[in-house]
Amino acid sequence: MTNATGEPAVTRLYARLVVFDGARAIDFYRDALGAEETERYTGPDGKIVHAMLRLGDAAIAVKDADDGDPAPTSLGGSPVIMALDVSDADAVAEAMLRGGATVIHPVADQHYGQRGGRLADPFGHLWMISQTIEDLTPEEIQRRTDELFT
Repeated sequence: MTNATGEPAVTRLYARLVVFDGARAIDFYRDALGAEETERYTGPDGKIVHAMLRLGDAAIAVKDADDGDPAPTSLGGSPVIMALDVSDADAVAEAMLRGGATVIHPVADQHYGQRGGRLADPFGHLWMISQTIEDLTPEEIQRRTDELFT
């Protein structure tokens, strides 16, 4: 597939989460986030080499860590944050906490019209959970952001 200029076009983008204990991670994402597993492939040792999960309209892949793909826990963390829009940020955060996640920033009303917070899942991946509580224009968000920093 190509775009209007004839250049190659992106056809899909998804995060590929490397974890220790892929099967447990898939259970966590299913139980806490409502993920649906659509594919799973394992190596001879039973470790997951690739699994696809559907979360609403989005997809993520999960695989067990190996020599070529380290998990965030072996690297001291991850700088990448998955942003997940949900219908009830408090309920999703509670489900994640029950599954072993930890709070980085508690769920609260935010100046940009979202209720949300940030959690680390038990596998070292960061999630920003948020729900819309106000429909704001970009100008309103910028004004509130300016006020926050003055």
